[in-house]
Amino acid sequence: MSTFISFILAIISSMLIDNVVLSRFYGICPFLGVSRKVKSSLGMGIAVVFVIILATCICWPIYTYVLVPAGIPFMDTVAYILVIASLVQLVGLFIKKYSPALYKTLGIYLPLITTNCAVLGVVQGNTDQGLTFLNALANGVGTSLGFLVVIVVFSCIRVRLESANTPKAFKGLPIALITAAIMAIAFMGLQGLFSGIKL
Repeated sequence: MSTFISFILAIISSMLIDNVVLSRFYGICPFLGVSRKVKSSLGMGIAVVFVIILATCICWPIYTYVLVPAGIPFMDTVAYILVIASLVQLVGLFIKKYSPALYKTLGIYLPLITTNCAVLGVVQGNTDQGLTFLNALANGVGTSLGFLVVIVVFSCIRVRLESANTPKAFKGLPIALITAAIMAIAFMGLQGLFSGIKL
């Protein structure tokens, strides 16, 4: 199997089969908190894509070429959080300048990307599993795109549910959690899609 096909399959696997939100339950806070409006969900998803991909491209070389040779690989989490916090600040400044309305809508959830376990989990997992740079990049791209797809789809469903005739006991968060559970079941059904294919 060619490197390119393996790269694409690894992205699809991280995006759909091993989805960061619905399979590993990372990033639940922004997933539930920002998904009331499609525009804010899209903005959050794009911000997370940017942060995860850049954090992957920066953190892997830092771990491989700085922390390990220096004999301090145990400092990886501290280094990753510093990198992620810097990237989140850049994203925040960009959004604030070019889309103040979106910046206001995202509110507290934008700086929370710094401590979003989806972002930290990807970069930490890349080095913990000993992935090559190409595999780490595929994992970062797939995971971030998976987060974007899921939060936007979930937001579209929540918007439709607002106008639906939902029983009073299920309105709001209860029906949102039931929807998320059904989505998780649907995504986990894709696990057999690549059975027998070595990624």
